[in-house]
Amino acid sequence: MDEHKRDREFMHERLADYRSPHVHCPCSSHLVRCFLPPLRRRIAMDVSDILAAHEAKQKAVTVEKEIPLEVDTGFLTVTDLNPVDAETYEADLEDYLMSTARDGVQTLIASLFSLPTTSSPDGPLAQLPAPTTQLPRAKPLPKPKPPTKWEKFAKAKGIQKKRRDKKVWDEEKQEWVDRWGWKGKNKQKETQWLTEVPANADIDHDPAKVARDARKARVAKNERQHQQNLARAAQATGSTPAAPPTTLRKKQIDRTLAVTRTSTASMGKFDRTLEGEKKLKGVKRKFEPTEMPAASEKSHNLAILAKLDKEPAAKKSRRTTQESGGSDVLNVRKAIRSASKGKGSAALAREGGKKGKKGKR
Repeated sequence: MDEHKRDREFMHERLADYRSPHVHCPCSSHLVRCFLPPLRRRIAMDVSDILAAHEAKQKAVTVEKEIPLEVDTGFLTVTDLNPVDAETYEADLEDYLMSTARDGVQTLIASLFSLPTTSSPDGPLAQLPAPTTQLPRAKPLPKPKPPTKWEKFAKAKGIQKKRRDKKVWDEEKQEWVDRWGWKGKNKQKETQWLTEVPANADIDHDPAKVARDARKARVAKNERQHQQNLARAAQATGSTPAAPPTTLRKKQIDRTLAVTRTSTASMGKFDRTLEGEKKLKGVKRKFEPTEMPAASEKSHNLAILAKLDKEPAAKKSRRTTQESGGSDVLNVRKAIRSASKGKGSAALAREGGKKGKKGKR
């Protein structure tokens, strides 16, 4: 009875709030039947308004466009191929760009959350798949180098290339040493203390010099073969071959000859020329114009005054030597070191004292 009474009072209060028509019935169930239909309609209307307002604030997670967005999760990129809406673009540029960027980021984040994850101390981690977008190269693919003469021979004979180690074991030193370079194993015959001399060798035979010349000859041969391989490869590919060493040497000699010819007072103008020698094409003397702007003349004169104001180098070095305790005529420390054979002034004084005693005797 108490429960029915409380329900009846609650329903009356709710009916008074909503001001809905109702009928007073002694039975609480009849009162509920009369009250529930308008209450359900009112509650449904309130929820729909809330959902509509929520949907207006929160956009959908799924992005739907006429042309679907292309997502490359491997590169974390999204490509939007939809045409630009001119009206929306011109009406509010900032809002249009923000909306487009939001759709792309939302699509990318949705694709990331769809990847399988693994647990870690920092949280769940997702493994990115392999990229699907093919990026263009900045430069074309390098052309395969033509084989050298040795590579052709090795391929014909079936010789396999064996890469030699940079370090070799030295039995005498009992340690690993470099095969080439400074203190390398290839210089062992040049530095060893005992060398076998052939019976028919000359009197002035130098084993170290012979070994050194042989090593340098091998280096020169390798360089010559390298240049020949480069020229052969350039000829095969059709590019301009590099200048051979003889051409470079000729240019260097011509340059040296030109410098020596212009080292005279007349700059080689009155020197005798060889038969068939070409005229030099050097830099001619440049004279300042007789008339120049006042600003240029002023700067030129100020530069001359700045040079005159500087202290000469010889005088500066002499003053530095005097300040350091030396003399511009004789270096005292060097003379003492030379006279005492590196022992110092004290040893030189002792030797002088001994000589004086012997003279007195």
